[in-house]
Amino acid sequence: MAHIRHDPTSTQKGKITYNPGIVSGIVALAIGEVEGVSLLNNKNKGVKLNFDKQGIIADISVKVDSTANVSSLAFKIQQSIKHNVESMTKYKVAKVDVHIQDVNFPENSAL
Repeated sequence: MAHIRHDPTSTQKGKITYNPGIVSGIVALAIGEVEGVSLLNNKNKGVKLNFDKQGIIADISVKVDSTANVSSLAFKIQQSIKHNVESMTKYKVAKVDVHIQDVNFPENSAL
């Protein structure tokens, strides 16, 4: 992995812009890092982003495993998204709302 340092005394001028799809992809990757959770398989993949003055407001809809501790899992999702977006882009994350929309049950479990 290459490490690039920013030199504040540099005279280079320019700006970096991010397509919202790129940020959405980073959010999806962050959710994928959390064990026991998956995004919904709908049109927008369960990720809605709003770019606000205070930062990104993320609205996330996920499926969780039936054995998961939901509050702990939601916290891990929030932390993973905040860490990944802020470390990979210039944006700050203001809020992450996690919506548990479905539960994955093991195939051989009897109800």
